[in-house]
Amino acid sequence: MKRKNSSLQSLLLVLGIIFIAFNLRPSITSVGPLISSIREEFVISNSMAGMITTLPLLAFAAFSIIAPLIGKRWGNETTILVSLLILFVGIMIRSTGHVTMLFIGTGLIGIGIAISNVLLPAIVKKRFPLKVGIMTSVYSTSMGLCAATASGLSIPIAQGLGFGWQKALLVWGIMAAIAVVLWFPQVVKSRNSIALQPVGLSIFSLFRSPVAWQVTFFLGLQSILFYGPITWLPQILGDHGLSISTSGWMLSFMQYCSLPANFITPVLAGKMKNQKLIIVVIGSLYLISLTGLLIGGGNALLAIWILCLGIAQGASISLALTMFSLRSVDATQAAQLSGMAQSVGYLLTAIGPILIGYLFDHTQSWTLPLLFLLLVAIVTTLAGLGAARNVFVGERATR
Repeated sequence: MKRKNSSLQSLLLVLGIIFIAFNLRPSITSVGPLISSIREEFVISNSMAGMITTLPLLAFAAFSIIAPLIGKRWGNETTILVSLLILFVGIMIRSTGHVTMLFIGTGLIGIGIAISNVLLPAIVKKRFPLKVGIMTSVYSTSMGLCAATASGLSIPIAQGLGFGWQKALLVWGIMAAIAVVLWFPQVVKSRNSIALQPVGLSIFSLFRSPVAWQVTFFLGLQSILFYGPITWLPQILGDHGLSISTSGWMLSFMQYCSLPANFITPVLAGKMKNQKLIIVVIGSLYLISLTGLLIGGGNALLAIWILCLGIAQGASISLALTMFSLRSVDATQAAQLSGMAQSVGYLLTAIGPILIGYLFDHTQSWTLPLLFLLLVAIVTTLAGLGAARNVFVGERATR
């Protein structure tokens, strides 16, 4: 009976982690294909439309740094539950059809996702210390799967079913509600458990660590290479002659292509002395894909460029998440590194969608925005090579 209870608790924990991961991207990735509809309804510029994607990133920057402190005070499990409730409320508010509520709800969505983003790697480090790679694979793949599905379903729900963009965005509140129910048992269990004394680092020690900054820049820059295309790829492809529906599915295709890399990369990373080879492969795929989108081509070539971009995105985000555990000695350090990387990193990321929209507005061409993304890809690779060294954030020398 005890073994059955233990197995059931483990199953509930894994399901809870998976459903939290399901909620970490779709409320953002579902927006890209609907940007033109939202922009036309509210008569806003491309730069302002880019704020719909950028606001969550600003929330990531503002709340990621304090998430470990809240988690330490309330417990990571309870804090994640609260973040899911905030996410649910944000999705409801965003879908009311008023421009002010659109941005307020989007901000709340960002806060909810930011807190879960930071604390989930710490949960994995704490509850699965010997299976960090495989569990990171599970939740990062779950995150990518739901993100891809959201992009692909936005247009069919909004136009095919005639629900409009508001209800197409509202539907993801169902997933948040399910996650709340599945995660609640972990809150009850955490209140009955005995907390171990964490190792942790002071904020000054963390900010003096070169590898912490390299992980931070790698996360932030690779996120520009995700959120930029998530926001603007449908319009880039539209300029290459694809319909809005096809462009939406191509965005979904890009994310589905990321799933194998999402799953495999953390497993490989956990078995390697350092992850420099993975970084080189990621950097090469980014350069190939973005150069291809700059050059263009027929539908077949565009699909190849998007395939390469998707693989690079899947490998880079899952590697970034894995680095929070690989570069730390315990769950507390993992949460601290995650908080720093996601706070500073996503502040950097927030520049991306707005700047891309601004560059397009002022040039009426996607050439300069794509050149900007190419530059980001090069710097991402350089930061990744430093972050891939086999060293903990509290150490000075690399190994």
